[in-house]
Amino acid sequence: MTDATAPARPPKALNARRSFWLKQLHQWHWISAALSLIGLLLFAVTGITLNHAAQIPAEPVTVEQTATLPAPLLERLETFPAETIDPVPEAVARWASDAFKVRIAGRPTETTADEIYVALREPGGDGWLTIDRATGEALRERTTRGAVAWLNDLHKGRNTGPVWYWFIDVFAAACVVFAATGFALTWMHARQRPSTWPLLGLGLLIPAVIALLFIH
Repeated sequence: MTDATAPARPPKALNARRSFWLKQLHQWHWISAALSLIGLLLFAVTGITLNHAAQIPAEPVTVEQTATLPAPLLERLETFPAETIDPVPEAVARWASDAFKVRIAGRPTETTADEIYVALREPGGDGWLTIDRATGEALRERTTRGAVAWLNDLHKGRNTGPVWYWFIDVFAAACVVFAATGFALTWMHARQRPSTWPLLGLGLLIPAVIALLFIH
């Protein structure tokens, strides 16, 4: 039997197949939408705030705290290398947590013969802790730049730690599923919506023209 004489697939089978894929696509579309909705809002809003960062006022606030390392812990630092990037001893890290409410356990240091320096970077701000190796005097400084700067750094993944790093990847994958299933649903309904392909083409054309003509 040739292709010309092969029986056409029954409309009922075509409808069943189309119904199956529509059901699957709708399910994955709404699931991915639910998973990515809050993240999409966050990244859309912070995309605007990042684009207008120069126009959004941010008043840095700097706070300093001082304390003195107890003598037994200062003696323990005598055996700490004169130059290293190793974290401070666990006992010193616990003392810093109690005195300044900071976590320096496991963090690399910039240690010299005179002092131990620990960078304490965070979203929307910066900070550091120093310990004078001769006197035990410790200084903690923290600078914050407000809620908008904090949200902008979440958008960029700046100083946010490994959990947020992986969240961004999972969120991005959910957005890909959301966009891909949305495109598939658009394609399946395109016959009933004549403006589908012109609008999709326009969505591609506008950024392409802007990139080619106005980005230098």
